[in-house]
Amino acid sequence: MTNVTEPQLLGRGLTWQEMPEGMQFRTSTRTVTETDLVTFITWAGIITPLFTDARFAQEVEGYAGRLVPGMVTYCFSEGLLAQTGFMQGTGIAIVSTGSLEHRAPVFVGDTLYSVVTVTESRPSSRPGRGVVASTVSVRNQHGTEVLSYTPVRLMRSREQG
Repeated sequence: MTNVTEPQLLGRGLTWQEMPEGMQFRTSTRTVTETDLVTFITWAGIITPLFTDARFAQEVEGYAGRLVPGMVTYCFSEGLLAQTGFMQGTGIAIVSTGSLEHRAPVFVGDTLYSVVTVTESRPSSRPGRGVVASTVSVRNQHGTEVLSYTPVRLMRSREQG
């Protein structure tokens, strides 16, 4: 019988105890492409002139570029958050998306990132789990907030590893 020590797991997410109130972090960036826009509106069935007709969006509605639906911005943010690894193996569920506010338009060519501020971190009623509430501020390349939302996530405890 041998005593083999397992190497440390890299990329493990944070437990709720490792995300105290006031903690902040930001994601990397991602640029919204024309392909992203067309794929999303086709997949979701949002085939309206606002998103399919650049002339209409500019001349009739007054937008300066190819407008992107707000849900693309939300999805990009959640993808960028997942890429940080903070939920890897420790995130259980999004309990609530809370408020979701579109603050400024997003256009094809904009580069987005998210800033997360933890607003609450506490044990849940079920052992081995905790609840982490936060505010997510999605910003463009100019630092302008384009979307904010307040998700509440169910996260594993240290005890659940």
